[in-house]
Amino acid sequence: MRRPPCCPLCRPLLRRLAPRRLSGQSRLACAARQAGVALPVMLIMLTVMLISSIYLLKSSTSTTLTTANLAYDSALSKAADLGVHTAFAWLAAADKSTLVVDQVGGGYLATLNPLQTVNTPAFWNGSVKLLDTAGNQVEYVIHRMCTFTGLYNSTNPQNSCVLTSAKANVKSATPVGRSLSSDAPEYQDQPQLHYVVTTRIYGPRGGNVVNQSVVMMGP
Repeated sequence: MRRPPCCPLCRPLLRRLAPRRLSGQSRLACAARQAGVALPVMLIMLTVMLISSIYLLKSSTSTTLTTANLAYDSALSKAADLGVHTAFAWLAAADKSTLVVDQVGGGYLATLNPLQTVNTPAFWNGSVKLLDTAGNQVEYVIHRMCTFTGLYNSTNPQNSCVLTSAKANVKSATPVGRSLSSDAPEYQDQPQLHYVVTTRIYGPRGGNVVNQSVVMMGP
């Protein structure tokens, strides 16, 4: 059946209502505008956020471990002071005439080899070991800062000791409080000899601390 012709006045209205067909170029333009750029951008943002979260977690863990290690070292250092106090008490009670030679039972050596350090095994010869209340082992050794055994002013052999003036009005150009040369000392009174106390402790977690203290006493 043939459709009746449309009136001339209705044709413009039908053209507006009729669906438009897109040409090939128009379809390509629309496809280019809908290329999905938001997806890779979101993936990049998620990756950055993931890396930032991992970094923050690792940084927080490192800070916690550092704080714990510092507290652990501080506790070991305080525990090592037991050796310092014990050695000082031994020196204060010892007969000074016996300090010219080694006293192995008290962890005392009348000489100090300047070539030895705390890492030298011979440095700890004759040391004394203690246990604190926490079960940590504290080791200490006392050295008189002299080259040879015997009196500090011995001439046979020529002893050389680290000395400090015991008086403030010393007639010497060397300032008070500094070590004076042992070959030509100028003291108004007997000088003070230097004794160095070295302690070390090995912690249960593998850490170790070495403390040193100098005690000045008259001969």
